[in-house]
Order: sequence, then structure tokens, then C-alpha cells
Amino acid sequence: MFLLPQRYEDRTRLAPLGSLRAGQRVVVEGEIALADVTYRRRRSLLVRLTDNTGQLTLRFFHFSRAQQDALATGVRVRCFGEVRPGPLGPEMVHPEYRVLAAGQTLPLDERLTAVYPTVEGLTQFRLRDLTSQALDRLLPAIVDELPPTALQGLHLPGLVDALRFVHRPPVGADLHLLSSGMHPCQRRLALEELLAQHLSLRQIREQARQDAAVTLLMTSDRARQLRQDFLASLGFELTRGQQSALADIDTDLASGSPMLRLVQGDVGCGKTVVAAASALLAVAHGYQVAIMAPTELLAEQHRESFRRWFEPRGITVAWLSGSLGAKARAQTYAAIEDGTAQVIVGTHALFQEGLSYRSLALVIVDEQHRFGVHQRLRLMDKGTNEGASGQPLKPHQLVMTATPIPRTLAMTLYADLDSSVIRELPPGRQPVATVALPDQRRPEVVERVQVALRGGARVYWVCPLIEESEHLESEAAEPTAAALAEALPDVRVGLIHGRMPTADKEKVMKAFAQGKVQLLVATTVIEVGVDVPAATLMIIENAERLGLSQLHQLRGRVGRGRDSSTCVLLYRSPLAPMARARLDVLRGTNDGFEVAQRDLELRGPGEVLGTRQTGLAQLRVADLVRDADLMPLVQELASQLEERPSVAAELMQRWIGTGGRYGEV
Repeated sequence: MFLLPQRYEDRTRLAPLGSLRAGQRVVVEGEIALADVTYRRRRSLLVRLTDNTGQLTLRFFHFSRAQQDALATGVRVRCFGEVRPGPLGPEMVHPEYRVLAAGQTLPLDERLTAVYPTVEGLTQFRLRDLTSQALDRLLPAIVDELPPTALQGLHLPGLVDALRFVHRPPVGADLHLLSSGMHPCQRRLALEELLAQHLSLRQIREQARQDAAVTLLMTSDRARQLRQDFLASLGFELTRGQQSALADIDTDLASGSPMLRLVQGDVGCGKTVVAAASALLAVAHGYQVAIMAPTELLAEQHRESFRRWFEPRGITVAWLSGSLGAKARAQTYAAIEDGTAQVIVGTHALFQEGLSYRSLALVIVDEQHRFGVHQRLRLMDKGTNEGASGQPLKPHQLVMTATPIPRTLAMTLYADLDSSVIRELPPGRQPVATVALPDQRRPEVVERVQVALRGGARVYWVCPLIEESEHLESEAAEPTAAALAEALPDVRVGLIHGRMPTADKEKVMKAFAQGKVQLLVATTVIEVGVDVPAATLMIIENAERLGLSQLHQLRGRVGRGRDSSTCVLLYRSPLAPMARARLDVLRGTNDGFEVAQRDLELRGPGEVLGTRQTGLAQLRVADLVRDADLMPLVQELASQLEERPSVAAELMQRWIGTGGRYGEV
């Protein structure tokens, strides 16, 4: 009953052949005037269908001799399919059809036909039959868990009526309203689904509050001294947003319950500094901190930052990644297990089998939505310690993202996390000027790069591919680097991409940061984490192929110093409407929160945050953009159901099943 249709087909009426328009999916009936096998480009069976209003061509590329014999001149046929423009007028390719006996009349469907999500080997006919059985046998026993008073203001039907309607829409149902997901019956189901998701996340939060964690207080002399020395060494004052986020984290760490906090902010807002100040609190109390990043390059950037900040204070920072050799990995494992390694920075290698932590109390996850749910669960399991009473202690969890999350999305997907937002950028930062140019103007861009380099600037040139591809019309980093080195012989050109060994990437990045390399050609591996304040010009090839969030992240690699910066979006014409909309957003704003909201509107939540991997975010009928207005009611109903745990459990089981266990990560 809760396998809901993806779309609907109207098979309740016959369409005259003379009225057909391209794009329609309709039922037609007529007499075969001509049937012939042709061999133009490929073998196909063409059948000319006529009625008293016009004609339609049926085209079959795959057909048997029996089909060819059945579709003979003079036979009447009823078909259903999509009308397309063809060389001889309107046509249907491989329609569903049924040959009618002489004088036979077939009744039309009495309701709209539901089309369900399916897999190979499971036909629509079988799914419709199973759904009908479920509706007939089980629908009368369904209990509507929501009070009728909650639905009155929105004029929504009850659960039984809503389910019956969405599976069996009657003749005359508004197909456009159903296609948009805005029919009251669909909205009724969306409300319940969003409520189930929200209840699941609230339950996870309550369960976390019952767990114990290490209590980390700022009152100790070592904690205060480390924090003060670190902040004084930065050379700048924390912004109000950074101070507020750090105060929230300190309160969580002192609570004795596991912290579950999301810190979100725009590119360059200083989240890493906040994370470092938090890590010092755990280290001051003798515990370990794990910092996990999704890519080796970003993890390397964190390693360098934390070493620069921590090692002068006698704090050991260890490095763990998949590229480490066996000997180095064994040494790092030993340091982690005996507690010598106090802060461990790395990628997914942090949760590998066979690795044990001595006293892991704080896990910091950067760009957390890029990790699979099981990966994060396994890292959290590494942190379990035994408390004084023998009670297991869960580690604190600090989640960071430079992909700002629109409020409606955060309310739904992160209801289990407390949230801190850093909106301000550090003083002196200037907005990045963004322009979009067709790639035919590349020579002008190269001239502009040359002028910028003569003035002492450093420049990024980003390509979507490493090598040229026969299958994709995209600029590649390796040939682009060679071409730019030839066009700009006086310029030191560097190249960096994901296939390079770690040592080589480090060498190139260090040379770029020091000015030994002036022009860095790179793939999108530099999307996050790279911090070179002297870089003031960013060129992005094939910008039309990249997502809005990714473009904003790449743009954030410049504008990190006090000099004005520019981002040039090179695109290949003609632009698709979606690509044009993305580039228009980038040209119109530097605000990451506005960019995130527009990205959500353009692509949907699953694509924006990579949440399709979690199970929890697999919404079947609700849409977090379209149904955002339901969220206040969802929160109100969730509060009411706190006193009715059996009802809440039924709703969660109905919509989520066992998927709720993944919400905490």
C-alpha cells in the first residue's frame, strides 16, 4: 500500500488520431491501412493506423514473424504509447497494443493507471495486481494515527481515502495536480512521511541523551592555557559566529552526554579554527581526537594546519590514509593504540579493521555528507571507552560542512543534530566577482591570466577531466597544462589531480602556496580545503557540467586574502536551461546560504547533500522543497506524539522500517 506510484497514465478515453500531439501518452484505436517491413538505416516494421479523423504510424524495431502476421491490413488495433513526431507524421514506437476481433469492443479503464517504481523481472501488471490485493484486503484495517483536527486547516483527507485515491485515481482526477505532487491526497501522505522522518530523528536524539560521554570542562588550567595560547597565536580575533559556535561546543562537551553538533558556514568562514579550538579541550584532558575528511587532499590540508597549530604546543598530530606504506601504517597504528598520537587526521582509513584507539573522545567529520552511513558508524564505534562505573562512553561528534544547508532541509534531515551557523567571513575578505564566458573567448581569458600573473597574482585553472576522453566533450587538465605552458612560456605552470601520488601533490601545492608555481592547473580535487590567500583568479572550464555547490566551493578557493578576486566560468554553448540557471545564480550572489537554497530548488535534497546513500532520506512521496510549508505542522505533531510513543513507533515502522538507525550519522 505504501509503494506509491511514480506517475499516472490516462487510459480512460480514446483519442482521435487527428487530434494527436507530440508528447502525449494516449489510447488510440484504428484500422490498419498498411503494414510493411523497411530497411532504412535499420530493419523495422511500419504499421499505418487510420480512423475517420487522421492517421498514425506504429514503428517496431524488434518484432517476430507472428507479430508481423497479426498486424495485417484490415485488422483493428487498440494501442497505448507516447506520440512522437516522425517523417510521415505522428508515430508511436513500440506501443502496447491489442488486436481486436471482428466487431469486438473493449471497455476503457475506469480510473487513471498508476505507474510504479519497479525492477527488472517485476512487471507493472504484476505490481498493479499486488497493490490491488493489498488495498482490497488491508485498507479497511488501516489505522489513521493523525488526529482529524490536525488536518482541518489544510483541508486534507484521512489516510484511507488518501491511499485509495493515489493508487486508484478516478476518471476526471486532475492529472496535472497529481503529476506535480500537490494533490491533497498526496500532501496528506507527504505530511505523514515527513512526520515519521522527524520522529525518527527525535528518537535518535533522545537515545543519545541517555548515553554517557567524557565530560570535558574548560575549567582546568591546562585547557584554559591551551585555548588562550592558540587563539592568541592566530593573529586575528574570532568572528561573532565563530565565538558563538565555540561556546555551543564547549557547553556540549561539558554536559556528560555525547555531543551531536553540526557547524555549517560558508566557504572560508573559519570552521577549521573552531574545530581546532574544540580539539584542544579534549587533548587537555588526556583524550584523543580523530579528524576525518572525504578526500586525501582535504585531509592533507587539515594535517598541515593542525601540525602548524599544535606541534609547537607539544601535541602529536598523526596522519593516516590509504596511501601510507605498510611500515608507516604499522607505526601509526601503534602510536594510536598506545595513545602517543593525540590528534589523528586522515580519510576513511581512520576506521579500518584492526585499528584501536586508546582514548578517543572527540570525532570531527568534515564535509560529512560525502561519507557513507556505514563508514561514519564504524568510526563512532572506534571511540567507545569504558567509564569509571564500567558504562561505555560514546565519543562526542562534531560535524562540519561548507555546504550551507537550507533551513527546511536541516529541520528534516538534521533534527537529531544541534546546529551552529557561522555566517560572517573574517574581516577584510572581499566578495569574488564572477563572470560567465563562452569557451570561444578562451584566448581573451589567457591574456587576462597573463596580465594578472605579471601583477604578482596566482591563478587556478580548473578542468573537469584529467585526460582527454572520446566520450565526453570536456577540457582535460593534462593537455590544458601543456597548452598553457606553451602559451605562457615565462610562467611556471603546475598540475595537480587525484591520481598523483600524495608526495607529488604536496610538492605542487607547496610550490603554489610559496609562489614557485604561479599558475596551477587542477581537477576539482581542489574543491575544498586548499587555502592559498595569494590566489586571486579562478578559471573553471566546462562550468556548465558542474553542480552549483561544487562551483561555489571552487570559487571559494580565491578571495581568501585582502586583494580583490575574480572567478571566470567558461562554458560550452549552447547552454541547457538548468546549466544557465546555475551560472546565473553564481553571477548573482556570493552568499553560500542563498546558493544552497537555489541548489536545493534546482536539484532536490538528495542530490545536494548526497543523502541518497543513507536510507533515512529516501522520501517516497514528500519533497523537501515543495512541501516545506508542512514542516511547522510536522514539528507541532511530533511534539504532541511525544506522549503517545506507540503511535510514533507505528508511524516510523510504516514509513521507515529499520532505516531510522542510520539517522545519527
